[in-house]
Amino acid sequence: MNSKGRGAAKLGVFLIAVILLVCVTLGVFGNTAGSAYGIKRGLDLAGGVSITYEATKADPSATEMADTIEKMRMRAENFSTESEVYQEGSSRIVVDIPDVTDADAVLAQMGSAGSIQFIPVEGNIVQNEEGYYVLNASMDELYANGQVVIDGSDISTAKAKDVQDTLGVEHLVVLSLNQSGAAKFAKATEENYGKQIAIVYDGNVISAPVVRAIITDGEATISGQESIQEAERLASIIRIGALPLELTEIRSQVVGAKLGDTALQTSLLAGLIGFLLVFIFMIVVYRIPGLASSLALCAYVTIELILLDLLEITLTLPGIAGIILSIGMAVDANVIIFTRIKEEIGAGKTVRSAIKLGFSKALSAIIDGNVTTIIAGIVLAIFGTGTIKGFAYTLILGILISMLTALFITRFLLYALYDLGFDSEIFYGIKTERTPINFIGFSKKAYIISGAIICVGIIAIIVNSITGTAFNYALEFSGGTSTEVVFDGGNVPSNDEIRALVNGAVPGLSDVDVAQVVGEDKVIVKTRDLTLEERAAVHQAFFDQYNVSEGNIEEQIISGAVSGEMKRDALMSVIAATICMLIYIIIRFRNVNFGFSAVLALLHDVMIVVTLYALTRMNVGNTFIACMLTIVGYSINATIIIFDRIRENIAEMQKKDTYADIVNRSITQTLTRSINTNITTLVMVVMLMILGVSSVREFALPLIVGLVFGTYSSICITGCLWYHLNQIKVKKEVAKKA
Repeated sequence: MNSKGRGAAKLGVFLIAVILLVCVTLGVFGNTAGSAYGIKRGLDLAGGVSITYEATKADPSATEMADTIEKMRMRAENFSTESEVYQEGSSRIVVDIPDVTDADAVLAQMGSAGSIQFIPVEGNIVQNEEGYYVLNASMDELYANGQVVIDGSDISTAKAKDVQDTLGVEHLVVLSLNQSGAAKFAKATEENYGKQIAIVYDGNVISAPVVRAIITDGEATISGQESIQEAERLASIIRIGALPLELTEIRSQVVGAKLGDTALQTSLLAGLIGFLLVFIFMIVVYRIPGLASSLALCAYVTIELILLDLLEITLTLPGIAGIILSIGMAVDANVIIFTRIKEEIGAGKTVRSAIKLGFSKALSAIIDGNVTTIIAGIVLAIFGTGTIKGFAYTLILGILISMLTALFITRFLLYALYDLGFDSEIFYGIKTERTPINFIGFSKKAYIISGAIICVGIIAIIVNSITGTAFNYALEFSGGTSTEVVFDGGNVPSNDEIRALVNGAVPGLSDVDVAQVVGEDKVIVKTRDLTLEERAAVHQAFFDQYNVSEGNIEEQIISGAVSGEMKRDALMSVIAATICMLIYIIIRFRNVNFGFSAVLALLHDVMIVVTLYALTRMNVGNTFIACMLTIVGYSINATIIIFDRIRENIAEMQKKDTYADIVNRSITQTLTRSINTNITTLVMVVMLMILGVSSVREFALPLIVGLVFGTYSSICITGCLWYHLNQIKVKKEVAKKA
């Protein structure tokens, strides 16, 4: 077979593979596994089940409510990392689980959230005629007699686990106790060694394992389950029962998407248009390599959609940010490769040799840029909660697929097109060495510009704090008022229409969540905490516009869905991710100044976006966290590309070269890559800004600002920071020798 035949065969194989992937994605074969229609969506995009519980204890304390909410959140995250749990009124807890419609099934798996106790069998529990264990005294009597070893307040969590031994697989439940529970359980297992301790849930004995060891470390193992499903059920019951408060379910309902029915459609349309514009841009700028990368991106999208479904990753607005970032990085990897190919052709290499060398020389930069972001994603996935986890999962998945498509599929297609006859330099372009731009000379001005913007932001935060709050915190952080409105006659307005009505009734009200209750003529409107006058204005607006009677409007004060512990987890996970990236950069580049420069640049980019939020008073909520994480990931990737080129040029440094020359040359050589990658990523986000609903636009604007300034800092600040830090080091070494 001649080269053209080989090229045609390769392209044919690729097109067949992509067609099959598209068919799987669209569910053409009748199997929903891997179908885009099966992708789980968050509350903002799909709605879900909302369950309201109430504490049986009268006047529960704030600490008891907070601890119960946190444990219920951990339980809800077994359904989805994007679940929300928050307080309503003084004694109610609302659990919102996305993209499910069977409230009864959720309730069955959540359990009745009752009480759980561990009680010695001897003297307290007997077997009835059917052979079942039953209590021989009331729970109040058992507590009074000191027969309750531990209860829900002593348990941290419980997990099912399979362990392989010589006899086969053993299905276990691993129980973790808090400090108080560990001390109690150590004493109980010592006193009941060789005897049974029963697990009692809502007054019923669900298990009675034998104590086979004295447990002093707060980690107990329950064996004897016949299957992993039985172990998971027992672990689930223990987790639910391990609540400081006993809860009863008072209401469950299915709610619609918070962002409205059109949010997903407009986001998909924006993504499709942005994708087509990226195609055109890549082909116009990079010609045949651009065509290869565009075709590879088709494979990227289908693979991503299939894996999102198979891995059961919940897709939300922040998750879309992770996908946008990974698409940008997929394009970025191709841009790095194609720039290298142009350079090699400009240096006199043949096209085939240039393709080979382009991939080879770009490999280091691609791996370093992606690995640093993957490290951050892994740390966020392990230690983050809620939105942080959702963002991390989509980001890690997207980056891994983008590396696959850039390094293997794009290469495969490029050689196929070359074999097909596109073997002339005209199809690839030639890049000649350009005169280095004096970025070092401009650096002081860049520092002043950035410093001035950040100072404005700090002043805005101080002024905002004096006059109210530093930022305009969204409902997820600050809580507010939940208003249920029942419409007569079944004519329920759209989410956008209700949002506009409430905004009109309370001028300046920027954060309004609207969700329709499926199957009922009811909507739930969540806003910041409203004054009595503002509530009256909202009531009057519903009466005037829709003739809703006063008796059909009910309000409750709600807490933020993002608890204090979740905020701390988010902050600590971001700090941990930054430290891990810093360590990797220092090890990989063998120069601590590279690491510090990268972190300072990250802080710069974050502070610029914080300034935007402080000045515009945009809502600071889950989308704020997603924006920051996206900007950090994008910025570190752009920084690594420049650092990689600096490292390469230092290795080839001539005697006449200074470090300033090296930095200026390296930034100039990567300038086209920095600008083009920013353009392709911005295209996607700008389309979201133009076509998205109001909440999506509010999410897109800070992303645009962050991406622009992230590119600016990579070009004008990061490399220059490294140079100035390196000069300080050099001067110290010279001083020591003197």
